[in-house]
Amino acid sequence: MLNVALVGFGYWGPNIARNINNNPNLNLHTICDMIDENLGKAHKIYASSTNYEKDFNKVLEDKTIDIVAIATQTSSHYYLIKQALLAFKNVYVEKPFTATLQEAQELEELAKKQNKIIHIDHIMIFHPAIKKIKEIISSGEIGEVLFINSTRKSLGQFRKDVSSMWDLAVHDLSIIDYLMDGKSPISIKASGEKFYNPKESITFVNLKYENFSVHLESNWLSPIKERNITIVGSKKMLVYEDLKLENKLTVYDKNVEVVSGENITDENYLVKTNEFGTYSPYIKPEDALYNSIEHFRTSIINQTQSLSNPSQAIRVHKILEIADNNMNM
Repeated sequence: MLNVALVGFGYWGPNIARNINNNPNLNLHTICDMIDENLGKAHKIYASSTNYEKDFNKVLEDKTIDIVAIATQTSSHYYLIKQALLAFKNVYVEKPFTATLQEAQELEELAKKQNKIIHIDHIMIFHPAIKKIKEIISSGEIGEVLFINSTRKSLGQFRKDVSSMWDLAVHDLSIIDYLMDGKSPISIKASGEKFYNPKESITFVNLKYENFSVHLESNWLSPIKERNITIVGSKKMLVYEDLKLENKLTVYDKNVEVVSGENITDENYLVKTNEFGTYSPYIKPEDALYNSIEHFRTSIINQTQSLSNPSQAIRVHKILEIADNNMNM
């Protein structure tokens, strides 16, 4: 049984607490938050089954705590993670990992030095549908991946600490990193607008990889909520619609076939489209956040790197940082 201290019981913290509490091999030892109202909310749920603390240093001093789970604003991540590692705690942290690339690289080295595991909650790579997509791509069923389009939009939640890209596209980038085995783009372009927010509330990112392209939309200013991913392959195509209650993943047996010619610039170059039907593969109902936390736990027990380890987070961070620097250029 591993003891966990959760730091932050605001927007996402209650979800983490619930899944830690539901795991029979984890003990929600302490909930730490500087805001009395948040601790009061936690106490109404967990009563005397856990401890409540306002002072983060008390968490660090408690040698019975094995894990510090961090669900606070991104700007505080670096300090909290560093102090937890120095106190020889394993760390679970919400995305984004850190505010800067330098901070992420420093913490990766510190974790190695302290022989501790850092798990960044890139939650979508632990979703059963994403795992199924990985399985389909790896099997060769859809052929070579040609294009990926991902859309995440809704009305709000506006965040002043990060842009919609850092808040939403980080999910898509972690998914693409997972699906495409850590490949890095060769060019990155981005555009965005700062409506009602000091940072971009709408962003569009175009990524060019060696053999495929990616388009990402992150949007806090939409009348409809949408979480969709389309992956076009040379043999088949698939669409993942996260907000559907069932049949979230559809595989389309559709493709484009070259009829004549070898070069697209040739006059005799002709293609035709083929449409043979669709199917929705069975996806076992699982909670992605529970899977993420359980994967982290087993990583600690087995002393193996998490799938969403600092190296993966750094690859994602580099893309986001370049996109930020290239915004509207």
